[in-house]
Amino acid sequence: MTSESAAGLVVLCVDDERAGIEMITERLENNRHVRKILTAFDAAEALRVLSGNDEELVARRKAGMPAVDAVFCDLNMPGLTGIEMGRVLSEFNPPPCLVFVTGVGGDEAVDAFELGAVDYLLKPLNDQQRVDKAVDRVINKLRLNNLPAPGAAPGGGVAVQESREDEVIPVELAGTTKLVSRQSVRWVEAQGDYARLYTSEGSHLVRIPLAQLEERWGKVGFVRIHRSYLVPLNLITELRMGASGYTVVIGSEEKELPVSRRHTRELKDKLVRSPRSGYGS
Repeated sequence: MTSESAAGLVVLCVDDERAGIEMITERLENNRHVRKILTAFDAAEALRVLSGNDEELVARRKAGMPAVDAVFCDLNMPGLTGIEMGRVLSEFNPPPCLVFVTGVGGDEAVDAFELGAVDYLLKPLNDQQRVDKAVDRVINKLRLNNLPAPGAAPGGGVAVQESREDEVIPVELAGTTKLVSRQSVRWVEAQGDYARLYTSEGSHLVRIPLAQLEERWGKVGFVRIHRSYLVPLNLITELRMGASGYTVVIGSEEKELPVSRRHTRELKDKLVRSPRSGYGS
């Protein structure tokens, strides 16, 4: 099955409330990259749909594709919660992309991130552009996973700007879940089993170890410079040698961070190889 023969995403929407199903379905129907929408009212029904006898889904599974390209799933459902269902889906080979939808914040936001969800939408879904952005992220994730991008139009590609830097991180702020764009993160500092994300607007503490962020974000240009710091390579403007060792300067704010001895050589090599770096010129 090629992207040309299936020009559009196949999406499964899961919500235990009919209003929730209708809300996300309406937004997805308005997106030109979505061709087919399946629905389920709980995780058990969703799993039956994914493993069922729908002719197209059977053909996709036989072709080594996920049964559906993406699952848009409510987090708070009776029986298996959205997170629990996400853990099951993450074991599929290959798994569908996960987009979680919720009306409340909490630790589920962190769990969604740890499961590799491509996006995290907050109800009510009144903003069509916000849902469209989630669809764009699904298509980009399919490409990065070397899977066919069924959103591609016949004879051409999807009119989506591909961005490896774009991901949202749900953080808790005064009882409200805020979505922070990864490309807005200037640097990350380890704080025990937590990490503090620094952006131009402030900082946010998330319940994610720095090592996990390094593993996840290393593929998109973040580098470990110290046991306590992770930074985007493209924001390093200078590598300085001082009396106590090397430091890096981050962006226009000229934030200076220490570089440990064990990370110095690898960082130098990456800066020299970086096409946007002036280091070594």
